[in-house]
Amino acid sequence: MYKTTLARRTWQFASLKDLLAKASPARSGDMLAGLGAESAEQRMAAKIALADVPLRDILATPLIPYEQDEVTRLIIDTHDAAAFALIAHLTVGEFRDWLLADTTDTAILSHIAPAITPEIAAAVSKLMRNQDLILIASKCRVITRFRNTIGLPGHLSVRLQPNHPTDDIKGIAASTLDGLLYGAGDAVIGINPASDSLPVLKKLNQMLDDIITRFAIPTQSCVLTHVTNTLALMERGTPVDLVFQSVAGTEAANSGFGINLALLQEAREAALNLQRGTLGDNVMYFETGQGSCLSANAHHGVDQQTCEARAYAVARHFKPLLVNTVVGFIGPEYLYDGKQIIRAGLEDHFCGKLMGLPIGCDVCYTNHAEADQDDMDTLLTLLCNAGLTFLIGVPGADDIMLNYQSTSFHDALYARRLLGLKHAPEFAEWLMRMQIIDSHGQLRLTGANHPLLSVLPQGEFA
Repeated sequence: MYKTTLARRTWQFASLKDLLAKASPARSGDMLAGLGAESAEQRMAAKIALADVPLRDILATPLIPYEQDEVTRLIIDTHDAAAFALIAHLTVGEFRDWLLADTTDTAILSHIAPAITPEIAAAVSKLMRNQDLILIASKCRVITRFRNTIGLPGHLSVRLQPNHPTDDIKGIAASTLDGLLYGAGDAVIGINPASDSLPVLKKLNQMLDDIITRFAIPTQSCVLTHVTNTLALMERGTPVDLVFQSVAGTEAANSGFGINLALLQEAREAALNLQRGTLGDNVMYFETGQGSCLSANAHHGVDQQTCEARAYAVARHFKPLLVNTVVGFIGPEYLYDGKQIIRAGLEDHFCGKLMGLPIGCDVCYTNHAEADQDDMDTLLTLLCNAGLTFLIGVPGADDIMLNYQSTSFHDALYARRLLGLKHAPEFAEWLMRMQIIDSHGQLRLTGANHPLLSVLPQGEFA
């Protein structure tokens, strides 16, 4: 039982699970689940009570029982007790102050990342204003490598997302070349396929591999199909760079995705055996999103942001190249409007970075949410100031296959110009060799005779 007195009223919270839920900023998903605070006063009382909870108590109080959930077992069994010793004496409120201190620098944050459980990350985020989430995340550095180097200070990468509603090869190739000519694609060239057909998936992988190989592009490709499909493709000799999977924060939700930790480990080992990376062996790509556990009725009464942070523990275990929260994709039932989407995006980025993840964000919303592109501009700008690892580049910011609104190649140009952010260094060198950017990183005009355009008329994979 947790309790605090506020304005002459004593508020009681039945459990740590209840306290975390009531301390969360207002969002539609928690209200839908019957978990959120009933009033602003109750929310503030929960925050005050949460600030006094020792970090040791959170570590010792699993929100989902150890014997019932393999994600809980993963969190506990892999916890770095030696790194935790540095912060073990703190309460949640004191931990917030410690994180904000100038003396808590990048090296210290990297050291404690393995000691930060999802519940600790979520708890401290609930006491923070947006500016706190931005400032602390900006001090975190997570660097990963496959064919280039992602996550360096002062850099911003872009996932080039050339989706097509019928997986048309020429349409995907056109969007890919469009993105490359805008300097996008250093995070990954990643396709969400419309089909689960293995022959179609193989053709998509082969096309991306051909473009990357033909032009010696220092990047990686990924076809974002289910992990079992990717395993089947690797067994058939398909050129697979990264293994993708959506993951969630509970065993039950992951079961709904048709996965478990053993399957992800099998896929990672299979990808490592291909030895396709030239600079590193980060071969996994994960996507997450607040509301996934609730939408599957697999949240065990845990608030959606804490469930989301638990998904980061799953991702962290497999040493991914990339992780991104698809923050507004699930819809207004979980994040109702622009204000809730902005807050969730900052929370997700903060928790991911604090836990040591190379986290990016699909700054996005569905067409029936109370949000618009101005909200996305705001979130994008805040995240880039917070040290965002990568964002999504979709032609015109409108994904015609997934039918949602995201960010465009032009949005990445805006962020680079505003904040002086650079491409991944190996990719920047390639862009200069291809005369796509100049020595200052600025985009150059390209003509109809640019060598990349030779891919289009050939239609080799059509």
